[in-house]
Order: sequence, then structure tokens, then C-alpha cells
Amino acid sequence: ADAKMFPLNKPVLITDVLTASGKAGESGTLARSLDAIADQAKPVTVVVRVPQGETEEETTTNIIGAVTAEGKKTGMKALLSAQSQLGVKPRILGVPGHDTKAVATELLSVAQSLRGFAYLSAYGCKTVQEAITYRENFSQREGMLIWPDFTGWDTVLNAEATAYATARALGLRAKIDEQTGWHKSLSNVGVNGVTGISADVFWDLQDPATDAGLLNQNDVTTLVRKDGFRFWGSRCLSDDPLFAFENYTR
Repeated sequence: ADAKMFPLNKPVLITDVLTASGKAGESGTLARSLDAIADQAKPVTVVVRVPQGETEEETTTNIIGAVTAEGKKTGMKALLSAQSQLGVKPRILGVPGHDTKAVATELLSVAQSLRGFAYLSAYGCKTVQEAITYRENFSQREGMLIWPDFTGWDTVLNAEATAYATARALGLRAKIDEQTGWHKSLSNVGVNGVTGISADVFWDLQDPATDAGLLNQNDVTTLVRKDGFRFWGSRCLSDDPLFAFENYTR
């Protein structure tokens, strides 16, 4: 990525996500995430770029971030400085492609501090049962868990590849907020820029006894194909039934 436009560990304000994606480089996840957001909407966006570690564990540490001896926040904690530095408060949060359990746990804490909402993947889960089990790691109302991912055309690989559902969720949430309002959930709204779903999810509108129904009952939002591709499910990760749904929690 362009180091001048995206300095490491510093919140950056973007007013044109599509143009910014051109300076985000070809490796890493930033360019693909910005492109996914731009497919849905053109929101004002705050980005924090972190260095890729030599191992996934090192990358996870860089993403979670810390506070230096001088008081400078790094990684996702830099989002807490966005309002004082940029004049905007990030409210729709995600780390597409790198939201391991450790990252997701920390992101939910940041979301609580910002009174925001985080979209998380069921990281590493291959089956419906694994996704349901993974959900048990969280209790915060400030997050939604999504499984599986979309697929789409990758212009760097010149092939079909995983298209992070969380990145599409960030853009779609901004689009719905702008066009409809906070009261409309992410569920059952067409998603742009995707060509498939990365795992088989059995779904039937008239039958709750399906993979999609089981995932929804266990607070996992899934993906379906019905007149295009859509998120299916509105539940967040709250352990309080009074705050079960995304649109009334945000």
C-alpha cells in the first residue's frame, strides 16, 4: 500500500473508497476490503493499516495493537483516536480476512468503547456445527457473527476467490443506513459484487429446519442465494434476549 496515504498504525479518513483502493496495494486485504465496501456504497471510511507479520500470530498481535510509552495507540486501538484526529467516530467496524478469535474479541471491546457495531467471521470454521460452536465464544451485543464467506472474481489472481462476507457487510450496513435507516437489518438485502458462496448452506424460506434456520437460531448470520446473494439473519451476539437483534442494538 501507498505508505503516504496509508501510514502504519494511524487512522486515515477516506472520502472515496473506490479511488483509495487503487493505492492500497495488491497484497494484503486492504484493497479487497475497500473494493468490497465500494461495491455496496460510498461511505466516509476510517482505515488503520498495520504491518503484515512473518507469522499469523505476529499479524494478530499487530492488528490488536497496544499503547506505546508515548501514549500512541497502534493497531485497532488507533480507531479510538479517530474522533480527536479526524473529527469522525467509526461506528461500523470490521477486520476482513484477519478476524481470528483473538482479534474478534478485542474488536468487540473497541466497538463497546466507540458505541459501534462489529461484523465478524466465524474464522476457520468449515461446517455449520463448527460455526455454531464458535459462536459460544462471545456474549457482546455489539457484534454479529457471519458464516460462511462469499466468492467473487479476484482481479489480481485472475480467478474466483474468497470474497470476505464481513467486508460486504460493512458496505451494505452503510448503504442501508443511508438509504433506509438504522431500523432495517442487514438481512435479506441484495449484495453486490459476489458470484457465489464458499460453503453449501441448505435454506428454504418455508422450512425452518435447515442449515440456515439452525445457524440463525444459534445467532449466526448466514448467506443465501435468492434473487441474487443475501445475508440471512439479524441476530447479534448478545447474551441478553432484550438485545437479540442487530437493528435494535446499534
